[in-house]
Amino acid sequence: MPRRPPPPEPGQGPAPRPRITDPRLRRHLVRTGLNARWSDDLYHRTLRLSWPWFFLAIAMAYCAVNVVFAVLFFAQPGSILNARPGLFRDAFFFSVETFGTIGYGVLAPATDYANSVMTVETLVGMTFAAITTGIMFARISRPTARVLFANVAVVTVHEGVPTLMIRLGNARPNQILEADASLSLLRDERSAEGMRMRRFYDLALERAHTPVFALSFTAMHKIDEASPLYGLDMAALKAIGAEILLTVTGLDDTSAQPVYARRSYLAGDIRFGHAYADIFSMTPDGRRLIDYGLIDMTEEVAQPGIESETGQ
Repeated sequence: MPRRPPPPEPGQGPAPRPRITDPRLRRHLVRTGLNARWSDDLYHRTLRLSWPWFFLAIAMAYCAVNVVFAVLFFAQPGSILNARPGLFRDAFFFSVETFGTIGYGVLAPATDYANSVMTVETLVGMTFAAITTGIMFARISRPTARVLFANVAVVTVHEGVPTLMIRLGNARPNQILEADASLSLLRDERSAEGMRMRRFYDLALERAHTPVFALSFTAMHKIDEASPLYGLDMAALKAIGAEILLTVTGLDDTSAQPVYARRSYLAGDIRFGHAYADIFSMTPDGRRLIDYGLIDMTEEVAQPGIESETGQ
């Protein structure tokens, strides 16, 4: 039998915190003692950038490199053939032509010094283009799963037992093969020594694996005496800073690559005494229809032992 968590402490609710799945979580966390430099893990940092910031970083690096080489060309007057004396922009645009291996034929290196700088810049330009292309491809080719998660979880009676349910759907017309789901409870508690910690508890699912995830799937956890959620209502969940984390992994049958998706639910996202509305129906010509617009819709259901509660 899994270890049961301790009961919540009255009046000891945690301060508001971001969801564990929130990509902005690192903004709320201060890391010290790492002695990290800006260049450490630079490749991973570029992959985490949003597309606007990524293109801005590439443009700034491109301009900065060309300014540096323009300064080197400009340092020797007459090093660029046909360049107007004293005009830095001619040196800059010649640097751009060299960097991109364009060569329009109007401007050209006129001295050994300029040829030496041009040689180095050509090498830097080809390296820059290769690195940018590689990072761009890595960003575009990252496998992703378009899994729709219901914005709310429900607690309803299923086969005579209160059950936590979370509905999800596959928004793509393909299939996710050998899909596995994992459900966890993240909560605050204190150890016997009075140490405050945030701990994970596994929530067993009735069915954690499906060979084919094509349309929809409902993760279900029975809240029996062995469940870490047993005896907890919405107020108790809020008091312990509860967060339910659902992760889904599988193999995309189009790209043949592993994909994953995740979503977390706070106490206010759980509706007690509600059940999900049916999202399947039939079209007039006899075809099955699934309405993903109803994936969040719930219906209040009168059930013994479960008091209707919502976070709204």
